[in-house]
Order: sequence, then C-alpha cells, then structure tokens
Amino acid sequence: MPNQDQLTKISNGKGFIAALDQSGGSTPKALKNYGVNESEYSGDDEMFAKVHEMRSRIITSPAFNGEKILGAILFEKTMDDAIEGTPTAQYLWDKLNVVPFLKIDKGLADEQDGVQMMKPMPDLDALLTRAKTAGIFGTKMRSVINSASPEGIAANVAQQFEIGNQILAHSLVPILEPEININAGDKAECEEIMKAEILKNLNSVPDGKQIMLKLTLPESANLYADIIAHDKVLLVVALSGGYDLTEACTRLAQNDGMVASFSRALSNDLSAQQSDEEFNTALQNAIDKIFAASVGSNANSQAA
Repeated sequence: MPNQDQLTKISNGKGFIAALDQSGGSTPKALKNYGVNESEYSGDDEMFAKVHEMRSRIITSPAFNGEKILGAILFEKTMDDAIEGTPTAQYLWDKLNVVPFLKIDKGLADEQDGVQMMKPMPDLDALLTRAKTAGIFGTKMRSVINSASPEGIAANVAQQFEIGNQILAHSLVPILEPEININAGDKAECEEIMKAEILKNLNSVPDGKQIMLKLTLPESANLYADIIAHDKVLLVVALSGGYDLTEACTRLAQNDGMVASFSRALSNDLSAQQSDEEFNTALQNAIDKIFAASVGSNANSQAA
C-alpha cells in the first residue's frame, strides 16, 4: 500500500508538484538556464554534482516546503543522493512534508507514427523495489505526442498504462505523462484523441487502485474534466511544456481541478549568480504564482 499520510496529502492537499527531474539529456540545458556553463564542469559526474547543488539549493530554500508544495519529482541520482546528510526522499517528507516521486523513464525513442514512445526499461522492477525502499510514493514517466495520429496516440497511451499497471503492482502510484507538444499544428485534435484513449485505458487499472496523469494544458478549458472526476484517477497535474510562467499559470487557472507540475516555469528565474536572498525571493515568487493558479482551479472544481 502507498503511504496513507502521503496519499491523503496528494488527494486532499492544496498546492502543486515541483518537477526537479531533469535527466542526462536535459541537464546541460537546465544548468545553462541556471547560469552554469558547460565550461564549468567536465564529464557526467561533475555535471550531476552541479545539478544536485542546484536542486539542493531549491529544496533547502525557506520558500520550498509542504505549505504550498504537495510533492516533488526526483531524478534517480537525486533519490540516491542526500540533502544535508539525509536521503533526499526522506528529507522531503520528514523535514518538509513534501511527497517524493521518482522519474523512471529512460528517455524517448525516435518519432514514429507521430509520437515518441518511451525507450525500453528492462531494469524497471529493480528500480521500483529500490524506490519503494527509499520512501518514494510514486513515479513519473514521459512520452510525447507530436501530431494527431490515431494509431500513434493509441499506442503511446497504451504503453503508459501498461507500465503504469506494473508500477501499481509495487504499491507505488504512477504519474502517466503522454505529453502533447505545444507546437503541434493540430494540438487540439491530438488532445481529443488522447482523451478518448485515456478514458478507454482507465478500465485496465485494477479495482481499488488509482493512477495520476500529467498532461499538457489543453486548448479548450476543462477538456479533461471527466478524467479528473474518474474514480481511478487520484489527481491530474499539468506540465508547463515550454509555456512561460505567466502563460502556464493563466492556462492552468482555466482548468478546474488540475494542479501544476512545472519544471521550467518553476526554475526559469533562478540563477547560480543570485545571492541567497535574491534566489529565495525569485523562488518564492514562482511558488506563489503557481500555487495561486493551482488552488484557484481546485477551488473552482470543488465549488462546481
């Protein structure tokens, strides 16, 4: 069974999920945005040490706590590392009241039939066992939809649910993330096809179990209302997907019951060159804006 206190926090809590899970391919870009150039590190070990410094600075900031943040999604190396001497997942929950999640996918396959599936994960069961031992509540895995191909989208969503059920068997709560590319020319059509596939695949979730979904903010407000209301869905969170903080929050506030799970929009204004006071102020500002948009949509949902 998932940790019941954490389950209650996710299902009833007000706030959003912070995405701190940039992996190997996206780490150099995340560091560059943070003001750390590739000339400042050499090789993967130094690169991951730099990004752990960045994540540690975010997590230990006074602005980062369970008051406005429901959970945080971690990269595998972050789970294996520590914050101020305490294993990261334990630090998040015990010290901050923030529910820990783990990114588990190994990246994207090449595009085929308008979508990018997830690469194979042959060691997934071992990773899930390790995550459960580390105190992780749930997982996240991303695939991408680039165009409105019914066959491609069906395969993409089916893969998410197949692996999601494998994760549920380990008493972890999966966040399924079939991201729709915000630059897709037929984005609205992609959303309609994907929504139908998600509703169909929810029947495969075992009775008494629940999944989460992380979806691109839709073109039509409240498009995902019936997914949010489904008894096999614990929570639907939104990815920023390249929208800036203002645009992401504006779109989020239009979708009742969705909460944020932003990465770029959370950290866009943070810099390694900032003083602690500047850094904490910038992070608090982003957290306040994302929280307001998330809670606003939740309040609308509960009033409806």
